[in-house]
Amino acid sequence: MLGWEELENKCRKCMRCGLASTRTNVVIGRGSKTAPVMLIGEGPGEQEDLQGKPFVGAAGQLLDLLLSALMFKEDDYYICNIVKCRPPGNRIPTDDEAERCLPWLRNQTLLIKPRIMVCMGSTAMKYIIDRNAKITQIRGQWTERKGFWIMPTFHPAALLRDASKKALMFEDMKKVRLKLEELRGLP
Repeated sequence: MLGWEELENKCRKCMRCGLASTRTNVVIGRGSKTAPVMLIGEGPGEQEDLQGKPFVGAAGQLLDLLLSALMFKEDDYYICNIVKCRPPGNRIPTDDEAERCLPWLRNQTLLIKPRIMVCMGSTAMKYIIDRNAKITQIRGQWTERKGFWIMPTFHPAALLRDASKKALMFEDMKKVRLKLEELRGLP
């Protein structure tokens, strides 16, 4: 396992897949590096690639509003993605790209030691929970694995395309908030 400084340096120099040749920035993560909740998305979009931070575009702004509405504090969460470089045209990362990037995510998880992981969208769910699962069938349901509580939910970008999913994601994230309070021993 690499420490944070070495991990971030190696990520920035990574050439493991073709995404490295088209990126502007490597997008590692944002938030507390000791957070009990790790939110995992698919990969950087245009704004994320330009700024070098995950979830800073329209979907990220929606996610920030949701976290604020549910009274998550900034030290409660860390936000990252399955892949650290933007796939061209914001396409879904290929299996090869995801597999080559997953060791970075695993290292981040070992460093942060979250109690809860939130898989935002089908790509994150696929690589964290089950490659054959459907997000519409398992979202909102807890999975416990290797000491982690894992909650699949919609990606915030899906809410921008289909507003009917907003209430469902809000309910999923309320479950995350309640689980966090339970793990902290709060009534």
